[in-house]
Amino acid sequence: MTVSPSVGVHRAEGTDERSDSDASVIERSLDEPDAFAVLFDRYADDIHRYAARRLGADAADDLMAETFVIAFQRRRRYDLSRAQARPWLYGIVTNLVGEHRRAEARHLRALARVAAGVPDEAGGEPMAERVADRVTAESARGALATCIARLPARYRDVLLVIAWGDLDYAEAAEALGVPVGTVRSRLHRARRRLRDALGGSDPTALQEFQEEPDHG
Repeated sequence: MTVSPSVGVHRAEGTDERSDSDASVIERSLDEPDAFAVLFDRYADDIHRYAARRLGADAADDLMAETFVIAFQRRRRYDLSRAQARPWLYGIVTNLVGEHRRAEARHLRALARVAAGVPDEAGGEPMAERVADRVTAESARGALATCIARLPARYRDVLLVIAWGDLDYAEAAEALGVPVGTVRSRLHRARRRLRDALGGSDPTALQEFQEEPDHG
């Protein structure tokens, strides 16, 4: 899938609207569809990076494009009281990832094989040669990747939208359509399962899985 100018999410040219809130951009796009390109410029790279971490670089282009096509089509239903659209976009892409659970599990198992130095079954060359540029060193740790793959989807979504989407609790709740308390509970359970599976070591010691302080 490509992102077509016909749906108003192509790269904006000559725009100087960085100070406009996302909500105001979406509102303007209701009458001026091309204005939606501002959101693409703001968040496409982040959405692409998140999708690549979850499903691999090969799938990220399509998922990023589909995310913005869906967002454009649903823009009239956007809650304009929410100034920032970032959680909304992460919610869309996370739902799309959910349609590819088996592919995500395969991707995480591949990361585990990379970390273990297991050669690619198809060609015999080390997989690290092909995927090292797709993932961070932390996410490629074999045991951790394997444990993440085994998490229930609802726990994995919370963990990764916070760790890889860099959302806070409130934003994660908005993205996933659940209460903040549910986000906290699922994240706690995900961390506990990872600690148990890793023999008691704390996965949040990894920079990418640090949890924000709980202020009550």
